[in-house]
Amino acid sequence: MLQQRIITALVLLAIVLPALFYPGPLPFMLVVLVMMAAGAWEWGRLSGFGQGGALGMGALCLLLCGLSWWSGLVQQPLPWLWMLGGGLWVLCGAALLRVGVAGWPRIPRLLRTLGGLIALWLAWLAVVQAHARGVNFLLSVLTLVWVADIGAYFSGRAFGRRKLALAISPGKSWEGVWGGMVGVLLLALLWVWADQTWQAPVPSFYTGLRQQGGWGLLLLAVVFMAAMSVVGDLVESLIKRSVGVKDSSGLLPGHGGVLDRIDALLPTLPLAMMLTEWVHV
Repeated sequence: MLQQRIITALVLLAIVLPALFYPGPLPFMLVVLVMMAAGAWEWGRLSGFGQGGALGMGALCLLLCGLSWWSGLVQQPLPWLWMLGGGLWVLCGAALLRVGVAGWPRIPRLLRTLGGLIALWLAWLAVVQAHARGVNFLLSVLTLVWVADIGAYFSGRAFGRRKLALAISPGKSWEGVWGGMVGVLLLALLWVWADQTWQAPVPSFYTGLRQQGGWGLLLLAVVFMAAMSVVGDLVESLIKRSVGVKDSSGLLPGHGGVLDRIDALLPTLPLAMMLTEWVHV
């Protein structure tokens, strides 16, 4: 299993890294578009659609993102959209966790389907705009989610006693959450220091928040982002547990599916853009 995970990770890096650092935006937009379409296909399967319906979900995601690209939406400032998307993630995420695993099937399938499609579209739009701001900015947002996850894993293993959401994800603990938050706080401080030391031409997410809102806003923002990354993870776990599957698919051998890898990014990417637009970074 470990060898399979490593091989898959290396293949993904070989595809994503050249696109990420390519001088123009097109390769990266296409790579992320394929990933989101695959995620939409997985969402269709988790929503109870057959193969045809799931493929239709993937095609709809491609169409929606493609129209946003063609219309020039990706180049426009979208503070209203990020505010709406971020607000919906906070409210709907809290509501889903409240109703739990048993509540998911009671939500009309059309609503579940549209919710997933919109979440994936918003994440694609957000990651494309973040990339347009600069690789330093985008990586600072992505790394926040990765560090929160790694910190939560090791803190949970070492100190985990109080379960966070036993019926949804038995392995997660409150101690893991606090460990992840400590990790992202340290990451933010280190990144601000690195930006200042090496005089980064494009400010990171953290440096932009500090410059515009001070240290208080920066610390509150990264704690909030870390919390929402946990919400994204738990929401996907809730859906999988409701339909009785371990992974969203087997598209990524050793890692599960695309949604398993981007679940925490679905809320955090739009929220990062919301905070950025809000403080006019």
